[in-house]
Amino acid sequence: MTTSHGSLIETRTAVLTAGERGPMLLQDQVYLDELMKFDRERIPERVVHANGAGAFGYFVVTHDITKYTKASIFAKIGKRTPCFFRFSTVAGEKGSSDLMRDPRGFAMKYYTDEGNWDLVGNNSPIFFIRDPILFPSFIHSQKRNPKTNLHDPNMVWDFVSLRPEAINMIMRIFSDLGTPDGFRKMHGFGTNTFKLVNENGTAVYCKFKLESVQGVHNLTAEKAAKLASEDPDYSTRDLYNAIAKGDFPKWNFKIQVMTFEEANNYRYNPFDATKTWSEIEFPLISVGQVVLNKNPNNFFAQVEQAAFDPARMVRGIEASPDKLLQGRLFSYMDTHHHRLGPNHMILPINKLLKTPENTQRDGLGRFDENGEILPTIIQIHLKGQNLLEYLHVKAILL
Repeated sequence: MTTSHGSLIETRTAVLTAGERGPMLLQDQVYLDELMKFDRERIPERVVHANGAGAFGYFVVTHDITKYTKASIFAKIGKRTPCFFRFSTVAGEKGSSDLMRDPRGFAMKYYTDEGNWDLVGNNSPIFFIRDPILFPSFIHSQKRNPKTNLHDPNMVWDFVSLRPEAINMIMRIFSDLGTPDGFRKMHGFGTNTFKLVNENGTAVYCKFKLESVQGVHNLTAEKAAKLASEDPDYSTRDLYNAIAKGDFPKWNFKIQVMTFEEANNYRYNPFDATKTWSEIEFPLISVGQVVLNKNPNNFFAQVEQAAFDPARMVRGIEASPDKLLQGRLFSYMDTHHHRLGPNHMILPINKLLKTPENTQRDGLGRFDENGEILPTIIQIHLKGQNLLEYLHVKAILL
């Protein structure tokens, strides 16, 4: 056993003292090293979706959609892209039951060869609100009363009863859909509307859906309450054990598309996150399949430090006029800077497959190569070369 700086130690079960009954000595660096690290183990929990579980896997393309998007993840049938998924409740804090009546977070990170794409959704195609300015008040209504520190149904109903657009989601939550039977047996949705752009620059609006191959299975209120009292980590345990046994959960990845003309003439606002698109008018188009086949090796490093952000889109996938999405584009990045620091993107779980070529440098927690020899100004004389090619040529000339 060693200290944090690698020095071998003889024991971790005693401290240095001035004699058998004397006070501790400040020179006991083993004790100081251990306690200073212990005192700083905790980081802020997520303000929402604090309680969750994750798994690694891959996405494979089964159908060609290149007429809709130039995103490299969909480039050809058979192409595989590694991914990481995190499932969660919304309102519960860490340590709460993952069986509570609540939407389930369905966050996806795809490590594509053109950058990371985060599709940060839920197990519902809709949300409670469409105006992002209401989000803090909505979440406060779901959290504990600031005076009693208890969950307060009056706060919940005070908010939603004044927001008629929330009724669609409320009806879903108070059905058995509000208590899914674990994380494996539920569909996933991008929830917001996005834009797909192909190689010709032609764009369509899009919604994403992942259909559970395991089927959709829910719990009754009575069954959920019973399980929550016996095993509050039921959903986490179910996901972990299924993967450990080789029963890998799968989802079929599908999209809906809507042209700009159809969007302009549609009978209601297609960018309203409280409403769905008809699957009759805009049928689902098969794209591929996701398979989750590996459990995390370390929960903190790979699940707690995972940072999902809907603003992390890749070439061929863009934002739509969806106001709720527009609000999320700022908020997620901001909360990651608070929770994980300004260099959270270089944490192994969030890291790109390729080293990014940019001028971003330094800052708290910068533990990678910090751009090495890449310039910190925008180059204007590259003549078609990328930065690495340019620097290689310059090094030879010098």
